[in-house]
Amino acid sequence: MRVEKRDGRLEDFNIEKIHDVLFWATHGIKGVTVSDIEIKIAPQIFDGITSVQIHEVLIQGCADMITEKTPNYQHVAANLLNYYLRKDVFGISDNMPPLLDVIKSNIESGVYDKVILENYTESEIKKFDNIIKHKRDYSFVYAGLQQLIDKYLLKDRSTGRIYETPQFMYMLICMTLLADEKNKIRRRSLIKDLYNDLSTFKISLPTPIMCGVRTPSRQYSSCTLIDVGDNLPSIFHSNTAVGYYTANRAGIGLNFGEIRGVGSKIRNGEVVHTGVIPFLKMFESTTKSCTQNGVRGGSSTTHFPFWHKEIEDILVLKNNRGTDDNRVRKMDYSIQFCRLFYRRFVEDQSITLFSPHEVPDLFEAFGYDNDKFEELYEQYERSRTIYKKKIKARALFNHFCKERIETGRMYVMNLDHCNDHSSFNDKIKMSNLCQEITLPTTPLNHIDDNDETDSEIALCVLSAINVGDVTLKEIPDVCMNIVRSLDAVIEHQFYPVKASMKMLKRRSIGVGITNLAYYIAKNGLTYDDPKTCNLVDELMEHIQFYMIKASVKLAKEKGKCEWFDRTKYSKGILPIDTYCKSVNKIVTRKLKLPWEKLRKEVKEHGMRNSTLTALMPCESSSLVTNSTNGIEPPRGLLSIKKSKQGLIPQVVPDIYNLRTKYTLAYEMNNNVGYTNIVGVIQKYVDQAISANHYYNFAKYESGNLPMSEVARDLLYAYKMGVKTLYYANTDDGKTDVIESEEEACAGGACSI
Repeated sequence: MRVEKRDGRLEDFNIEKIHDVLFWATHGIKGVTVSDIEIKIAPQIFDGITSVQIHEVLIQGCADMITEKTPNYQHVAANLLNYYLRKDVFGISDNMPPLLDVIKSNIESGVYDKVILENYTESEIKKFDNIIKHKRDYSFVYAGLQQLIDKYLLKDRSTGRIYETPQFMYMLICMTLLADEKNKIRRRSLIKDLYNDLSTFKISLPTPIMCGVRTPSRQYSSCTLIDVGDNLPSIFHSNTAVGYYTANRAGIGLNFGEIRGVGSKIRNGEVVHTGVIPFLKMFESTTKSCTQNGVRGGSSTTHFPFWHKEIEDILVLKNNRGTDDNRVRKMDYSIQFCRLFYRRFVEDQSITLFSPHEVPDLFEAFGYDNDKFEELYEQYERSRTIYKKKIKARALFNHFCKERIETGRMYVMNLDHCNDHSSFNDKIKMSNLCQEITLPTTPLNHIDDNDETDSEIALCVLSAINVGDVTLKEIPDVCMNIVRSLDAVIEHQFYPVKASMKMLKRRSIGVGITNLAYYIAKNGLTYDDPKTCNLVDELMEHIQFYMIKASVKLAKEKGKCEWFDRTKYSKGILPIDTYCKSVNKIVTRKLKLPWEKLRKEVKEHGMRNSTLTALMPCESSSLVTNSTNGIEPPRGLLSIKKSKQGLIPQVVPDIYNLRTKYTLAYEMNNNVGYTNIVGVIQKYVDQAISANHYYNFAKYESGNLPMSEVARDLLYAYKMGVKTLYYANTDDGKTDVIESEEEACAGGACSI
């Protein structure tokens, strides 16, 4: 039997070479055997096979052997994949080339930004070779390294050629973000610290930064919030903005709440309004046509108030019934509620639907001032001169719950919580694609609106702290590194639409957490255990405290953000002051850190950033860092992730020791424990949380989920101060546990 080498030569098949590679790949790894691998791959070896194909067979064979009982084959597969990657990129498996050579080569290829060599001397770059730890490439598990190759390492997506290996990627990200530091000795130290946090998985970066930083493409904001006004210029120019930002890797949040309803008068009745659905179809087409193939799909979430004239038609836009003419299925929808709605629901009263243009000031008060909103709402209910429709609050909510369960993609935005517990004096009108970003916006009137106009597109750059791999003692340094790097992103990126440049005045960042399920499990607790609330409270107290402290320190160095006076922080009001006090019933511990001292520092020096924290989904990056997704309980000890390249198995961290300790999503008693944890986290977070609900149909005698339970969960979430709710995940026993990245936030957007 003959084997074709990479250079085209033919030689006899030598089993000893496979032995040698496998003994190397399995060295020191428990629970794996070379013989089992060879038996697995033997049938796939044929005469004329290439050496590349042999290596691919070895990798896939080990990947197929990853199970709950034999999880360590993920390390063998990763070792083999790393060997293959290095051979593919550099033609060698060891003795990596100098960093300078990689930079020069990739600049010549147009892959790296030429500004890198303008910011650093060759002698400086050579010193970074002493910082890079290429051995850390072997700390990836298979799922992580495969995800990195598929999605994050720079490549020519038409040919498949890869230009870098992981440690070069991490170093170039650090060098690019921290290039503006003037003191070269300090700059090298800062780069070393950030590099170590990234390459040891303490910090998890979002897709736009992982894919973009070090390249000539400079849009790194994960989330874009576009406010659409009630006029044609705003609608069409907002649609153009959606195209620009989708093409630059951002997930889109849209506010359609101010657009008048179908049948409304236009030009004194000369024509009537077609309603929101035709415009939604236009935005849907733009989003999907500008997708980043191979990196992420374009996706958007559109927001509507519960009292919008078309709300009953909006609720069904996502489902599979009806025709294409009256459905817009490739967008997601978030329905905004407030105190008045929940009160009327509980009291079994009616609500009234209006067209926004016929009820002046109602939208402005909605979610921002509950008392004023209720006064205006009741006033318009009594009016005899405007169109309105009365329906039972319970009927609407039941309809909403039904669509939320059937589609999984009808989201909840408790708009009054978003404003009452925000860091801004300005109104929050909407959220982003994945419901964790709450930033002020004003309608875009023209694509060329600039810094001097009122139009504001809100942007946010994201990242997450891997709480499973970070100790409480390490949090201060990690927070400092993450705030400094994300703040640098704001300066380094370019702004496709000028109205988004107010980001430079607000400087909003959103740092979340990931691997919480592992953190809870290794502390011997579960999501349902009341003690977990105290554990999470302590963790989040440290994170938010040191995030604020880091932003204050940066303000001392570089100045506070220009619009700091438009935040509650400027008055010394912190998240621990405004949170929903229902949380006090489930948290018994007291604050331990010196908050009053910090409050004085905030008022005296200001902060570099208007916001600091937001908890996003971490579906993509959880593979890279071998962590559980964000704050979510895993669906199984072994998950199969679906990507364009195939199925990727991922095992929960430390499965050998914690196999019986993990809380699995569909084994939770109910959503109460999870919601309590979200409420505790929200106590400290100045934006929102991409929180989910889980329902296991097998728990119900009839096999049907009662809508009353869904409603109770939503009411309880409101009671606990939860600002937003993302997916409603259901297990009906009919599908395999496969999470599709293209259909999840991971494929569409803002997830990291």
